[in-house]
Amino acid sequence: MSRSVGWLRRQLAGVLALVLMAGLFLASQLPSASASEREELADRYRFTPTTISLPGGFPQQAIRRVNQDYSKIDAWISSVGSAIAMNDLDGDGLANDLCVTDPRTDQVSITPVPGQGGDRYAPFALRPDPLPMTKPMAPMGCAPGDFNEDGRMDLLVYLWGRTPILYLAKDGLTGLSAASYQPTELVPGNSARYEGPLWNTNAVAVDDFDGDGHVDIFVGNYFPHSAVLDDTVSGGVEMNDSMSHGVNGGEDYFFRFTGGTAGPTPTATFEQVGDVLPAEVSKGWALAAGANDLDGDHLPELYVAHDFGPDRLLHNRSTPGEIKFGLVESAVGRALVPKSKRIGLDSFKGMGVDFGDLDRDGRYDLFVSNITTSFGIEESHFAFIDGAKDNADLRRQFTEGRAPYEDRSAPLGLAWSGWGWDAKLADFDNGGELVVAQATGFVKGDVNRWPQLQELATANDELLRHPLWWPNVNAGDDIGGSQRLHFFVKGDDGRYVNVAGELGLDIPVPTRGIATGDADGDGRLDFAVARQWDEPVFYHNQSPSPGQFLGLRLVHDGQTEASGAGTAAPGSPVVGAQVRVTTAEGQTFVTRVDGGSGHSGKRSHEAHIGLGRDVTGPVRVDLRWRDRTGQVRQQELELTPGWHTLRLGTQAQER
Repeated sequence: MSRSVGWLRRQLAGVLALVLMAGLFLASQLPSASASEREELADRYRFTPTTISLPGGFPQQAIRRVNQDYSKIDAWISSVGSAIAMNDLDGDGLANDLCVTDPRTDQVSITPVPGQGGDRYAPFALRPDPLPMTKPMAPMGCAPGDFNEDGRMDLLVYLWGRTPILYLAKDGLTGLSAASYQPTELVPGNSARYEGPLWNTNAVAVDDFDGDGHVDIFVGNYFPHSAVLDDTVSGGVEMNDSMSHGVNGGEDYFFRFTGGTAGPTPTATFEQVGDVLPAEVSKGWALAAGANDLDGDHLPELYVAHDFGPDRLLHNRSTPGEIKFGLVESAVGRALVPKSKRIGLDSFKGMGVDFGDLDRDGRYDLFVSNITTSFGIEESHFAFIDGAKDNADLRRQFTEGRAPYEDRSAPLGLAWSGWGWDAKLADFDNGGELVVAQATGFVKGDVNRWPQLQELATANDELLRHPLWWPNVNAGDDIGGSQRLHFFVKGDDGRYVNVAGELGLDIPVPTRGIATGDADGDGRLDFAVARQWDEPVFYHNQSPSPGQFLGLRLVHDGQTEASGAGTAAPGSPVVGAQVRVTTAEGQTFVTRVDGGSGHSGKRSHEAHIGLGRDVTGPVRVDLRWRDRTGQVRQQELELTPGWHTLRLGTQAQER
């Protein structure tokens, strides 16, 4: 008996430790919604899926041809390139046109939103000729914008294997077709044979970075400049030199608008600006980028999401004609906050970013997608909540190099979903709360390769840059291939719940880009999803009892209207314009005209705010924008709920 008592005394410390650990585990378990709670939340929404028509006649592929040094990981190299954007391309006043990038054909296609005047024109693929294109080039995404300031919507297509191409909308043509666009080099100097740099771009952001009244372009590259897709070449390529601090990716660039002309042969010129970012920032492995004015000075900050290393939040310190940023990071010294939960210091795999007011305090927060797969790679997504007192305090901390944001993804229910990609924050039922729609999934196949990927994640950094040491990821292999689209809705307790299953959105196919816009003008945001190596899909919003909304089409004053028999010019969107709405009931909402934030999905340029179900009468709208001279303008308006088109010059005028 005494020997048993002695043994128990010797083990007492261990027993108590196990009890304490078990207690802490149970106490720290986050609550989850019941089936009935999920059904109740899902009842607010209803979406009808529809197949998107694409032009036929192009050769099909199921995996990419890659540099011979990448042959054992060709499925990994083939895991991106599916993208989608919604916008008004034909000038009919609705965001009912899609720009679809499809890796199955390596084509960028323009097509009407299905069921919404889908017979307005036949789907067609953009033609880059006479610009030089070769087989080792492939499009990765499409960002709409008015890049020559003629009031017509152009397209920026970014690629692997070359510099981006601007497709400028021509004047004088009736209807949309491949002949409607003039292909133009963003980087001039290329001849009939491509001799430019071998960029591998996976992220762009469009905004007025220097505050001169004209949009600029950020180009974020992934692989080092090299022949990634040239299967006739062996060598000249590499992988990341670290899983947590990879800084050997492709260099990033900024382009300042310097001029443009309209007409049947439109032009646009941009000046390439070098040395804006330090090398350790510029040469991260960029997969997503987002721009938004966070501190109220009407210069957009830039968030760049990096694979294999720290994401970067860049405080805008530019002046007209000079683009300049300062790096800001979360404060150190908080013992209970892991390094990877701090802005600018994380080691996670950043793949998507968007801005929105998650905690309803009238200020922007950030949502960032990472890899969050149990028994795979379990990081977490980020829900960075702004902790500054006001804009002046945030600006002061930014100036001092600090980013006062706290990741609350776990208590908000947004920390885990899968291998995350694009994310869009939007109010789909006009109830006054943002939904987080998120794409997930990586490589779909039959053979589970998570164990090999786990081994790679713990490998010595000295081996990583050499593709030879990577485990095989080829056709038929699977890494998160059955992960599904997520649709996080805020519950009454303030936590988000994924109701994609209840809404029929959780198809087990890897998804990449998410585009949002009101295709039929009913005030309910529709959305379209790009799926990797599968058909894209359009979701028509038919939510049964939506609240009130305010929708603003904000265009620069003095733009071209319809010219002769040509397609109408909807106007040049005032990218970066800020909107603050206050209701008579005291609710405050913020949004902006987004130039194209995210991974490979681009929302339309309208500003949309769900006002809730209790709004009666007009709302107060505080508008802030830069006119074409770069002057910051501000105006307060009283507007009724619904859609409004405003021309913004020295003042706002309803059209």
